[in-house]
Amino acid sequence: MKEEKKRGKVMFIFICILVFFISFGIGISSKIKIQPSWTKKYSVKWNDNLGNLIKDIPYGEGEANKFDLYLPKDNLKEDYGLVVYLHAGGFTAGDKSGDEEMLSWLCSKGYVACGINYTLRNETNNASVLTQSNEIKNAIPVVIEKAKEYGYNINEMAISGGSAGHCLAMIYAYRDNKESPVPVKLLFGAVGPSSFYAEDWDVYGFDRDTDESREGAASLLGIMGGVELTKEMILDGSYMDLLKPISAVMWIDENTVPSVVAYGKYDKVQPFKGSQRLLETYKKYGIDYKYFECSHSGHGLQNDYKVYKEYMEAVEEYLNKYMPVK
Repeated sequence: MKEEKKRGKVMFIFICILVFFISFGIGISSKIKIQPSWTKKYSVKWNDNLGNLIKDIPYGEGEANKFDLYLPKDNLKEDYGLVVYLHAGGFTAGDKSGDEEMLSWLCSKGYVACGINYTLRNETNNASVLTQSNEIKNAIPVVIEKAKEYGYNINEMAISGGSAGHCLAMIYAYRDNKESPVPVKLLFGAVGPSSFYAEDWDVYGFDRDTDESREGAASLLGIMGGVELTKEMILDGSYMDLLKPISAVMWIDENTVPSVVAYGKYDKVQPFKGSQRLLETYKKYGIDYKYFECSHSGHGLQNDYKVYKEYMEAVEEYLNKYMPVK
């Protein structure tokens, strides 16, 4: 009987981890294929009339440590704003090429745009949200220096992304902003986890008061944080000290940059409760934010195109307000 119970616990933990990485890997690409006509405004196919696209520029020694740089046609300005967009994929999949139309749109507006790849977790490495966030942190100075080599002096930046990319973007904007080579003026993104409090992850049962739940939380959250957690640490709350480096919400204060975010109320991948903690923290510190709740959608936001349109309009509004193209 004890052996069966043990196997049951192991299976529960395995299923939690498997469901997370498979489901999260879908990212926000689960939207329906037929999209409203208004989305064309924010989705531009790259062509040489937009400027110059340089692909696969290295920023580190890792195989995935490469970025694409989108340089606008107008190359005569004294300074340029940089907008980084980080790809989705559940921290285990995805590629910067998947965001080419979004990056092309940003470039068409006059920004230097950049998509950055990071080392994806697999069965043979120990990549985690922590190591991925540190790769992004290391990449930004190289991106800015490379843009300067091409004649585009960067004096400010925004960072953004979808799903896993949104998570990494928030970490940079909130945790690493003080070390950024140029001021971070804005964060925007959709459905990225900002909170790793076990009780927020109710969609995986981690809010339950059981050893099984705590073991599952310790395993999954430990993998994401690149740290070893125990059920005892989940119980006494000490685990959050080790997860602070990947918990964007814990870095928010009165100086946090303006933020535009969107979340699905019925998200079964990134728990909605975590986004509520993020919202309350924005309010607590008086951040200039816009929070969009897609009340009929899950992780793909596919059932709330009206709200998603409002989100994209807010992104454009905040870009124009905090990082206007001059």
